[in-house]
Amino acid sequence: MEQTTYPTGAEPWAMVVVDVNGDSKPDITVINWNRDNVSVFLNTGNGTFTEKTTYATGSRPIGLVVVDVDSDSKPDIIVANGASRNIGVLLNTGNGTFTAQTTYPTGFGPSNVAVVDVNSDNKPDIIVTNSNSGNVGVLLAC
Repeated sequence: MEQTTYPTGAEPWAMVVVDVNGDSKPDITVINWNRDNVSVFLNTGNGTFTEKTTYATGSRPIGLVVVDVDSDSKPDIIVANGASRNIGVLLNTGNGTFTAQTTYPTGFGPSNVAVVDVNSDNKPDIIVTNSNSGNVGVLLAC
């Protein structure tokens, strides 16, 4: 096996592989901890990926989920911004590009993030661990 590398910028911290542009090919989404951004590499279909497209996050992104949060059947990017004390949500526009993040406050040091419907209202809720606060936060979808 031979490795092909794709530059992220610096300190890729977490990644998720999921089709973000609806072409049935898995794409790569990576958070870059020391650059305060997320990179998306689209799958070309022949075993290679496009050059990264980068989107700004909050300070020190550390947790990453790529899942549909606005019920439009397109996976969105959810980032735990550790030093910013918030969750950033970047909505998928439908072609593998994303909007600027909308942030939601959390406790001190959000680190891990998950998305699940916790109250059975058929809306995705966000759960976050707040490492430095010593708690878990639940953000219910409106």
